[in-house]
Amino acid sequence: MDSRELIRQVPTTLFLGGEQRDAENGATFTVFDPSTGESLTEVADASPADAMKALDAAVAVQSEWAATPARARGELLRTVFDKIIERADDFALLMTLEMGKALPESKAEVKYGAEFFRWFSEEAVRISGRYTAAPAGNGRVLVTKQPVGPCLAITPWNFPLAMGTRKIGPALAAGCTMIVKPASETPLTMLLLAEVMADAGLPKGVLSVLPTSKSGEVTGPLLDDRRLRKLTFTGSTGVGRMLIEKSAKGLLRTSMELGGNAPFVVFDDADVDAAVEGAVLAKMRNGGEACTAANRFHVANSVREEFTAKLADKMSSYTLGPGQDAGTTLGPLINADQLETVSELVQDAVGAGARVRLGGAAPEGPGYFYPATVLDEVPLHARILKEEVFGPVAAISGFDTEEEGIAAANDTEYGLAAYIFTRDLDRALRVADLLETGMVGVNRGVISDTAAPFGGVKASGFGREGGSEGIEEYLETKYVALES
Repeated sequence: MDSRELIRQVPTTLFLGGEQRDAENGATFTVFDPSTGESLTEVADASPADAMKALDAAVAVQSEWAATPARARGELLRTVFDKIIERADDFALLMTLEMGKALPESKAEVKYGAEFFRWFSEEAVRISGRYTAAPAGNGRVLVTKQPVGPCLAITPWNFPLAMGTRKIGPALAAGCTMIVKPASETPLTMLLLAEVMADAGLPKGVLSVLPTSKSGEVTGPLLDDRRLRKLTFTGSTGVGRMLIEKSAKGLLRTSMELGGNAPFVVFDDADVDAAVEGAVLAKMRNGGEACTAANRFHVANSVREEFTAKLADKMSSYTLGPGQDAGTTLGPLINADQLETVSELVQDAVGAGARVRLGGAAPEGPGYFYPATVLDEVPLHARILKEEVFGPVAAISGFDTEEEGIAAANDTEYGLAAYIFTRDLDRALRVADLLETGMVGVNRGVISDTAAPFGGVKASGFGREGGSEGIEEYLETKYVALES
């Protein structure tokens, strides 16, 4: 299917209570193509009243969905997994059109995002409790798990499918209903997913998808309503802090996957060629627009020049262009603001003394393109080492001792992911323990896995998604005391 036909077929209305509906006031907003800056289509713009209708629908079916046998919930999720794979080409092209990433990246995301439904279809039947004798011998302890209740998920634009499935999968598996507010830049993928889920037999009201250009106005009333019991958010730390404050009034269960500033540490005993291969994966996945993307490259000075030269050579092979074009391996950034941010961070680093080894300037012409860029000799006070660049820019600085490398890696308020390369297993385990992050990749550049817990510490948030831990975020623990 070509892009124009796909855009014509994709739903552009709200998915409210299991039905496609226009926004209450008929309002719409524009979704843009990042490769041209031009309009792709108009999408229904949800209002606060629409949000309350979605919550009414979620509350109305919460008990029924929670009482649905776990096996039935799991089989429905597995059916959705199969249907996503059947339409993998449509999902991939749609993500490329609205987010900009190169088509191979989108195809990889379809597999990754769909896998959360398969994984949690299996976890649905493994929700367990315990039954034990009280230590004092005066009764029995019965512990059960119950769904939290209606949930609100707020998802970002950088992974339009996977950031939704990573939340919807465990919520539905646990027996919770959910409202999803996708990013206004990329609502189409989530609307297509909702249509696929409805076709798979999802009961009405269990899921609603509310695209909107007025996020705060729409989510505010939901967070104020005591019937909502859970908020899950992926996005910036600043917005996360505001949402936590807002949700505190109702004492909502919250999970927050926030900003990152991942260090990539190459020690003097590393296999440099393997480190370069890992660096390309850690930096260039999703065009650098990933919270787990390597942001700061701390490289032992004894191997820094070799690493830098080889990394620049590898990254020079990326072909910049519209994501759907054959041969493109690096698409545009999401919008003009992101292009300006990346450009400013590079200019600040160069002004502070960094040396440009590759790229370093946006090309002329339409779209929000920025080339693969390598900076060396970046001073530690440069903004690019303190702020999340969210683009295809590798900023390299050197260190001499292991202690200096660890200190540099931990010198940030964030703590989502880190990467280390070393041939020494003892050093790998020692450093992994000392890094202040929720995830560590050892001699590998991609760490995301549906079977593993994803999440961070410090200003990168709390809670975990994926793995057996992911479903726990949507379950309450109940203790029943039994008389002997």
